[in-house]
Amino acid sequence: MRTSQKRVAVGIVAALTISLAACSSPADGGGEQGAAGEIGADQSVGAMEDFAAGTTFKATEPVEFSLMYRDHPNYSVQEDWSVFKHLEEDNNVTFDRTDIPLADWDNKKSLLVGAGDASALIPVTYPGQETQFVSGGAVLPVSDYVQYMPNFEQKAKDWGLQDELDAHRQADGKYYLLPGVREIPDVQYSVVIREDLFEKAGITEDPETWEEFAEQLAEVTAANPDLSFAMSDRWTDSQPLGAMLQYIAPNYDTIAGWGYSNNRFDEASGEFQFTGTTDGYKELLEYAAGLVDAGLLDPEITQSDDQAIQKFVSGQTAAISGNTQEINSYRSKFADAGNTEASLKMVVLPGGPAGGYLTGSRLSSGVMISDDAKDNANFLAMLQFVDWLYYSDEGIEFAQWGVEGETFTKDADGKRELLPEIGWNALNPDAPKKLNADFGYSNGVFLLANGSSKDLLQSVMSDETREWTDQVLAVKEIVPVAPAAPLDEIELEQNSLLDTQLKDAVMAATAAFVTGQRSFDDWDAFVAEIDAQGGKQLIDTMNGALERAKSAN
Repeated sequence: MRTSQKRVAVGIVAALTISLAACSSPADGGGEQGAAGEIGADQSVGAMEDFAAGTTFKATEPVEFSLMYRDHPNYSVQEDWSVFKHLEEDNNVTFDRTDIPLADWDNKKSLLVGAGDASALIPVTYPGQETQFVSGGAVLPVSDYVQYMPNFEQKAKDWGLQDELDAHRQADGKYYLLPGVREIPDVQYSVVIREDLFEKAGITEDPETWEEFAEQLAEVTAANPDLSFAMSDRWTDSQPLGAMLQYIAPNYDTIAGWGYSNNRFDEASGEFQFTGTTDGYKELLEYAAGLVDAGLLDPEITQSDDQAIQKFVSGQTAAISGNTQEINSYRSKFADAGNTEASLKMVVLPGGPAGGYLTGSRLSSGVMISDDAKDNANFLAMLQFVDWLYYSDEGIEFAQWGVEGETFTKDADGKRELLPEIGWNALNPDAPKKLNADFGYSNGVFLLANGSSKDLLQSVMSDETREWTDQVLAVKEIVPVAPAAPLDEIELEQNSLLDTQLKDAVMAATAAFVTGQRSFDDWDAFVAEIDAQGGKQLIDTMNGALERAKSAN
C-alpha cells in the first residue's frame, strides 16, 4: 500500500444542477473502451466474471486504487489498521492514498478535482457537492455504469430510492455521485430535556405538538423558579437556531435551519416557491418568536455551544437541542459536575399545523469517481469493489463492524456485539480500544455516513436510541422528494450568485424576527426586499428548468 501526500407536501431540490455532454468513443470492439456505459476488456483487468449481488468481491489479481482519504483527527489513519489488512488479504485490494486532514478536506478536494489531479475514488461527498465539478468533466457520470453494480441496483429497487436518485440527475439526464443509501430515514435530532425538572412540573408524557411543547415549557418554568430560561439552545453560531428550526420545520410545511434552501417544491401548486417568504416559514418564525417573547427560550440565539451546554449543565435551563450521541455527552458533563439527580431524555419529535413529518433524504455522503478512471485497466474491478464495500450486505457489515471473531461476535439470532476490549460511541464506551481509531472500521471513508440497512443502522444503537428512533418513525411521515429541475450552466452561475446573498438575507431576518428586533408587521416589507434582491428571479429560473425537465420526459 502506497501513501501519497498528495422534503400536505413539500419537497426540497437537492441541488442546483448543470449540464454535461458525456463524450466517449463509439463501441469499437476489441479491447478498447466502448460507448458510454460499456466497459472493454482492457478496462476489466482484475474484475470478476461472475460478480453478482451477494457475491463476495475478490479481484482476480492484486489491484491498487488511488483514493482521496479524509483523515479524521479522532481516528487518524494507521498503516497497520485491520481494515487495510483484510481488504488486501481477502479482497486483493490496496490503495494509493492521498491523505487530507479533515480541516482541509472540502477545500483540498475541490482544488484537486477542479485541477484534474484527484484520485480515482473520492469519498465523503454529499449529494449536491458533485454539481460544481460536472461542467468541467472531471467526475464520472456514474449512472452510465450502475449496470455493473448489482448490489447498488438491488438496494435502490428494494428500498424505493429511485425517485431520490433521479432528483440528482443533471441536465444531461445523468447523475455523478454514488450516494450513501439508507433503508430508513436518518433520525437523530430533537430536544433533550431535564426529565426530573419536567416531572417536578407534573409532566410525564412527551408533547404531541410543538404548541403543547411550548405549554410544557411554561409549566416547567413555573415549577422551577430558579431557571433562567426553560430552554437555551446550541448549534446557533453558524445559523440562528440551526438544529431546532430544522427539526421543527417540516411540521410547519417548510424547511429551515441547517436544512434551509431558498427553493422548496409545493405539491399543491406543482411549482417551486421561495422558502423564506412562504406562509409556512412565517408561521414557524412566529412560533419561535413566541417562545422568546414569553421568556421560555433564551434570546441569545447566536451563542456558542459551550455557553448553551454550560447553562444546561449548571441548572439554568431545562431543555436544549441534542441528538442520539450528544445526550450521552450531556450525561457525562452532569456526572462530572457532581449532579446525580439530573435525568435526561430525548423528546419524541412532536407534530405541528402541517402534521407530523420528517424532512431529509435517505441518501447521504457517497463516492465520486474521477472521469479518467474509466480508462484504467482496473476500472470494472473498481466498480465491483465499490459496489461490494458500500452496497452489499457483507461489505457494509465489514465496514461498520469489522471481522467476526476479531472485532465482534454474532449469535444465532444475528445479534452483533463488539468484543469487550473494543468500544465505539455508546457501545463499550470505556473499552481501551476503539473500533475506528484502532481498527479503521466505522470510518466515514469506507462507510457511507453509516448509510445502510435498518438492521445495521440499529445494530450500533443503544437500546434507548433504538426505541426512540422506532417511536419517531412510527408517528412521522417522510416528506416527498422534489422533482429534478436541472439548470444549464448559465442558469447555475446566475442562480449561484443570487442564492448566497438571498440566504444571508433570510438568515439575518430570521434572527431579527425570532428575537423581536423586527416586528412581523414588517413581513410584507421583508417579502418585497427579497424579491428586489432576486428572489423571484431565482424561483422563476427553477420553475423554467422544471418545465423543461417535464417536457423532456
